[in-house]
Amino acid sequence: MTLRPLTFVVGTGRCGSTALSRVLRLHPDLLSVSELIAALEPDALPEAPLTGTEFWRILATPRSFANRVIRDGIPLPEYRYPHVKGRFSVAGGGIPALCMMTLPHFTDDPDALFDALEPELSRRPAAPVADHYRALFDLLGERFGGRAIVERSGYSLRSVPRLREVFPEARFVHLHRDGADCALSMSRHPGFRLIQLMAERAEATEDLPAGLDALLSDDDADLRPLYERTVPVAEFGRLWSHTIVEGLAHLSQLPAAIRMSLSYESLLDAPERELTRLAHHLGVKPLPEWLAAGSALLDGDRRGTAAATLSPTELAALRESCAPGARALSLAGAG
Repeated sequence: MTLRPLTFVVGTGRCGSTALSRVLRLHPDLLSVSELIAALEPDALPEAPLTGTEFWRILATPRSFANRVIRDGIPLPEYRYPHVKGRFSVAGGGIPALCMMTLPHFTDDPDALFDALEPELSRRPAAPVADHYRALFDLLGERFGGRAIVERSGYSLRSVPRLREVFPEARFVHLHRDGADCALSMSRHPGFRLIQLMAERAEATEDLPAGLDALLSDDDADLRPLYERTVPVAEFGRLWSHTIVEGLAHLSQLPAAIRMSLSYESLLDAPERELTRLAHHLGVKPLPEWLAAGSALLDGDRRGTAAATLSPTELAALRESCAPGARALSLAGAG
């Protein structure tokens, strides 16, 4: 098994990491793995050693929330499998977690890739979970190229301590975006509307209104009321701030040499400079043709425009709710 250089791109989610993944995928020496850890939660990183069969079960088991979202017709752009003509379906027992988001980034036939991976991974002997992931990365690297691995999952800042524990050799890139723009994007995303509701439930001193708590716990209940309810955008600013403050505390515990801060706005404004800096951190060369292709994919006109569509009152409340996170980024010297 090859110990390929491994880096995790972590962030709050809705911070530009999908665009960054598209750029990374263009580099011939990088294997860009999208949403692997997110797809496998909450079972992605077990503490005890496990057999190959047990690891494969983690990869292959459908996740109930993902299948509920598809069943109820709630659009989640990260869920790519339903848009291919695969053999798995919600009605037919569910879509394997590995197929939902990760494998469709590599191929238009994720079922064939899924089938090819199964015998190779399931026959492995008992080992720490990191070894099984490294074997998975090796198999993907053999098929799709890349001597260095970059895994990117949304809403992953909270996972930094466990990722560091499981993969002590890994490096980290913290991708962050203007808080107001990020929070507004969260407010329009079904997954983050659920995350915000879970945070609301954790803080509630009494039952949530209109039986929303029951909807969360009942797998047969229609999820659409969770996403159709009105939630002030400032609530997502608070979610963004909390995630940033907590995440920066986690990142501060890592050696400075293995972590890098990357601003989405800087990436849009100066893509060649920032991609060069990123390539050095990932351990690959900033190839001129890659810099040109990556720069062409990054649309600088999108910088800082989303939150400007709000009313002055809404924008003021949103900026206030984002202030703790913005201060934490400033104090950390994030750029």
